[in-house]
Amino acid sequence: MSAFGIFLLVILALAVLTVFYTVGLYNRLVQLKNQFQNAFAQIDVQLKRRYDLIPNLVETAKGYLKHEREVLEAVITARNQAAAAEKKASANPADQTAIAGLMGAEGALTGALGRLFALVEAYPDLKANQTMAQLSEELTATENKVAFARQAFNDAVMFYNTAREVFPSNIVAGTFNFAPAKLLEIENPEERVAPKVSFS
Repeated sequence: MSAFGIFLLVILALAVLTVFYTVGLYNRLVQLKNQFQNAFAQIDVQLKRRYDLIPNLVETAKGYLKHEREVLEAVITARNQAAAAEKKASANPADQTAIAGLMGAEGALTGALGRLFALVEAYPDLKANQTMAQLSEELTATENKVAFARQAFNDAVMFYNTAREVFPSNIVAGTFNFAPAKLLEIENPEERVAPKVSFS
């Protein structure tokens, strides 16, 4: 075999290795993207549970808080806005605008729930209501599950974003339009405080 033939074989082998390496990088980015989307689906399940509990909580409180209608309406409005934002975000967890909208709506809902639970503290009969206590306990458990699911999502997003930013996978990510994913971050310091739902 001539030197030119060997040269062509080496070039062909390098080209094949480059293609396989690029395919490997592409597949790794797809895998990481699917992982953070799955992690968001876990948040989605817990948020839906949370949104289902809130109307029951408000309905239970309604009989006791007749003069506090605006607080109850604010909770329901915030819940509906958060549910709509969650639906948009779950359609495409890679959409940074949808994730930011969800975080804003969740912050508003947390604030409204905080005001409701602060108000409940002033009504001993409502505090002692067994249904209210049970719903509050379920909501607390759900809030904890949401927090764990958010952490898992943020970890998956971090791995994905890191993989798409490092060389040489950043070239593959740019070529095949792997957009960065947004972390679920609390931007408003007031949102960092979970609503108190204990009636002890």
